[in-house]
Amino acid sequence: MPDAPARAGVPTPTARRRSTLHPGAWWLWSLGLGTAATRTTNPLLLALLIAASGYVVATHRTAAPWARSYSAFARLALAVLLVRLVFAVFLGSPIPGTHVIATLPEVPLPHWAQGIRLGGEVTVEGLVFALYDGLKLATLLICVGAANALANPARLLKSLPGALYEMGVAVVVALTFAPNLIADVQRLRAARRLRGRPDRGIRGLLHVGLPVLEGALERSVALAAAMDARGYGRSADVPAPVRRTTTALTLGGLLGVCAGTYGLLTAEGGTYGLPVLLAGVAAALGGLRLGGRRTLRTRYRPDPWDLRAWLVAGSGAAVAALLALASASDPAALHPGVVPLTAPTLPLWPAAAVLLALLPAFAVPKEPS
Repeated sequence: MPDAPARAGVPTPTARRRSTLHPGAWWLWSLGLGTAATRTTNPLLLALLIAASGYVVATHRTAAPWARSYSAFARLALAVLLVRLVFAVFLGSPIPGTHVIATLPEVPLPHWAQGIRLGGEVTVEGLVFALYDGLKLATLLICVGAANALANPARLLKSLPGALYEMGVAVVVALTFAPNLIADVQRLRAARRLRGRPDRGIRGLLHVGLPVLEGALERSVALAAAMDARGYGRSADVPAPVRRTTTALTLGGLLGVCAGTYGLLTAEGGTYGLPVLLAGVAAALGGLRLGGRRTLRTRYRPDPWDLRAWLVAGSGAAVAALLALASASDPAALHPGVVPLTAPTLPLWPAAAVLLALLPAFAVPKEPS
């Protein structure tokens, strides 16, 4: 059916679909950045990853409710970093240190709790190690938050294979819960401020909490009714041999992936690790392909995977691969020393590799709100 004529300044559905990026590309890009963050503890490289993902989010997120979740993930990352530092102060650190900052009263523990202490000496080396470790996890959370802010969860669900449709619905509902909750809290706090009522403190929290829970319950009921009206959970009848083949391929593929990954991580399995991993991935994909026959669903106006999607996903994969290569070739640059304590330096070509994460900011136009 042809698209309706567009009003002045309003894009048609075809133009809107052509200007949007496949949501899976955003997730592959962010997962690539998160993988790169796990390969280093250099705070300068981690800060560069955070800045790159934040810049792309600032230039490409829309006014949709899920786009507001990036600030929540940033606060969560800051909270994780602070908790990691607090644990290092009060529970000690496995890193030995000679630069003592303070000595806290140590609580004696029973013999069965050996290896754990409460209080004691707080060293600079222990705090720096906790800072590096917490910053790595915080960077990973911020990269995942970037995907939540950029990818439309409904379109992501539409792009999933048929065999993963039911699991994808559960994941999408879980991912959209936090952004909708944050939007409800902001809307109710703004309404209370306009009425001249307090929106902070315990009293404001109590008056805001009940309407938020009521709105969450109403959305749950509406979602259940919509899923029932669209025939969610109905499946087609497939022959028994196809079901058994699907189960065998899926389980065998997952076992192959586990065995191949173990082989790649150990020195003894370097010869068989990669072939077993590739065979397991192929078997799992075949099982998902056959499993999709049970799902009676069609796609209306599917999102195309075009050159821009390849560029976005490829930039994240390139950052992850180059950081993994740099971690193997020059581990001292990507993992600054703590004992003895040394100042981190910015390695040039790993930093240039991180800058590849900025490619979506220039290669992809902003989606229309």
